[in-house]
Amino acid sequence: MDTETTCKNKDITILAIESSCDETAAAVVRNGREVLSNIISSQIDLHTLYGGVVPEIASRKHTERINQVIAEALQTADMTLRDMDAIAVTYGPGLVGALLVGVSAAKAISFASGIPLIGVHHIEGHISANYIENKELEPPYVCLVVSGGHSHLVQVRDYGEYEIMGRTRDDAAGEAFDKVARAIGLGYPGGPKIDKVSKEGDPDAIKFPRAKVADAVYDFSFSGLKSAVLNYLNSCEMKGIAVCQADVAASFQKAVVDVLVEHSMNALQECGMKKFAIAGGVASNSALRSALEEECARRNITFYHPSPILCTDNAAMIGAAAYYEYCKGVRHGYDLNAVPNLKLGDKKT
Repeated sequence: MDTETTCKNKDITILAIESSCDETAAAVVRNGREVLSNIISSQIDLHTLYGGVVPEIASRKHTERINQVIAEALQTADMTLRDMDAIAVTYGPGLVGALLVGVSAAKAISFASGIPLIGVHHIEGHISANYIENKELEPPYVCLVVSGGHSHLVQVRDYGEYEIMGRTRDDAAGEAFDKVARAIGLGYPGGPKIDKVSKEGDPDAIKFPRAKVADAVYDFSFSGLKSAVLNYLNSCEMKGIAVCQADVAASFQKAVVDVLVEHSMNALQECGMKKFAIAGGVASNSALRSALEEECARRNITFYHPSPILCTDNAAMIGAAAYYEYCKGVRHGYDLNAVPNLKLGDKKT
């Protein structure tokens, strides 16, 4: 019996592991859409002391927590390894030391138990988070992936089949949020703090640029916007002008949101699709969600989005993505390694 037939005839349960950045996570997922457990051990309080993620500290904390998080995921699901059909793990992109902790744990469990191993692309995981809460969602559709390390506009042709329509040329959206938040004294993590403060500011108070990439209409560039904010702050300081933190935050956020929404809607129009999804940490930004919801409603496009807990790095999304890989017969050997700069089109099969 081939794996595709197996997936149709029996429940497939996967233990998934995610450790690409500063969350140590494990989950048990059934049939790609039913989450039996989703355990996340965040390091955010620790990294806040340094104003951002420190890779060496992240790796050390993953090592300390990984076994406990996996055990908790199995216990919460009331299952053991004997109940698992596959072990899934993020193997890229991300911080190499952090990735290695998860990959090593997954390979060790797979080797000791004989359970098949499946490596999952982190961005594919974010996209697949939409399947967990939107049971009716199926490809094809367009997905905007926006997080601290990634800004991608992706045409999801089928499960595991993607065409990248646009990507960032420099800073990812979340990275720009973090840098601007630091500049205006909000600290880390920047995204949630700017989102909160912006509600008290005027988004039209300051005219920040909306960058376009001439030779790639769907690509993003937020480095110039970040520089424009820094230049504005420096100019105010030199002239002795008081800076309204909320206005700067709101105006910056609107500049980011405008670009993300415009590119997304143009991509949908070109593809002729009526289904649109968002994913990644920045996908929980209230201004972005509101703007996309409004535009999608105006254009009669169905809008899908995960809840905030599934927008952050988590293992449930890795288990969702791994299910469709499993059903296609994808299996990885013990030579699976961390690939920190892994591109979405370069998945190992």
